[in-house]
Amino acid sequence: MTATRPTTEAADASGPARRPGTGRAVAVLGLVALAALVPLLGPSAALHDTGEAAAPGVGGIALLRGVLFAALCVPLGELFVDRLTRRLPDAPPERPSSWAVFAAAAGFVAALGLASVVSTGNLVPRGLADIDVGGLYQSRDGELALIEVNAFLLAGLCARSRRPAIQVWPLAAVAAAEALRAHPAPEHSPLLGSALTLVHLTCATLWVGGLLHALRLLRRWQGRAAGAALLGLYARVAAVLLAAITATGVWSSLRRMPAGTILDQLTTTAYGRTLLAKVVLVAAVAALALWARFRLRRAADPLTAYVPARAEVAVLGVVVAVSGVLTALPVPIRWT
Repeated sequence: MTATRPTTEAADASGPARRPGTGRAVAVLGLVALAALVPLLGPSAALHDTGEAAAPGVGGIALLRGVLFAALCVPLGELFVDRLTRRLPDAPPERPSSWAVFAAAAGFVAALGLASVVSTGNLVPRGLADIDVGGLYQSRDGELALIEVNAFLLAGLCARSRRPAIQVWPLAAVAAAEALRAHPAPEHSPLLGSALTLVHLTCATLWVGGLLHALRLLRRWQGRAAGAALLGLYARVAAVLLAAITATGVWSSLRRMPAGTILDQLTTTAYGRTLLAKVVLVAAVAALALWARFRLRRAADPLTAYVPARAEVAVLGVVVAVSGVLTALPVPIRWT
C-alpha cells in the first residue's frame, strides 16, 4: 500500500525551506481563540430575548468549565489510544510527547477558579479576601469543587511518575464529581441523572481525546501502514462511544425538557438553544466521521482519512466549548 504521509512535503531544493509548522501553529491558535470566544460570547447570545437571568460571570464560568472538560479529554484520550495501539502487532515504537502534565495544570487552574466562585456563594470574587476556603467544606458543591482541584493536582503528579496510567483514577474522580455537581439533591432522581452524565462525559472525553492523540500518533508515524490500522480500530470503538453519547444525551434532555415541550424550549430557552447548537455540531462531527470511515474502507490510500479526521477533531473542540456554555446556563423549567 502506498501511504500518503500526513506531514507536508519537503521544500523545493531551489527555494527557501518551508516552515509548515508555522502554518499549523497559526491554525491551532485560531481554533483555540474561537473555542475561547464560544463560552465568552455564547451565553449572552443564548439568553437574548428569553427573559432568563444568568448567574454572575456566566461567560467566565463557561470558559473555565470548557477548559476543565478539555483537560479531561487530553490525558484520558492518550491512555485510551495507547491501549489500542497495544493491539497492533506492527505498531511503531515512536510516541509523541505526552500533554498530560500540561492538561492537568490547566485543569487545576480551571478547577481552582470554579472553586473560588463556589466559595463566595456562586458569585465572582473581586479579591482574595472574598474567597472563603473553609466554607467549601460546608456545602456539597464546595466539597465537589475541592475534589476536582485535588484530583487534577494528583493527576499531574501521576503523569510525571513512572506509572502514568494510574492518573486514570484521579481523572475518574473529576468526572464523577462533575456528574454529581450537575444533579443536586433536590432534583428528581438525582442519582439517575448523575449516572447518565457520568457515562455521557466519559464517552465524550474518550472520543475527543482519543481522536486527538490518534492523529498525533499518525503524524509521528509518518504515514506507515500501522496508522491506517489504528484509525480503523479507533473508528470501530468511536462508533460505540457515539451511540452511548447519543443515548445518554437524549435521555438527559428528556429528563429536563419533556417530549411535549422540547421543540418549544429548544428555541425559547438559553439551555435549549445551546443544546440545539451542540446537536448540530455533533451531527457535523458524525458526518465527518462517516467520511473518514468511508475513506478508510474504499480509498486506494486509507490514510487519506486523516483529512476529515483532522476536521472532526477541530469541530469536536468547539463542541467541548459549547458544552462548557451548556453547564453554565440556567436549567430550563420542567413544564407540565
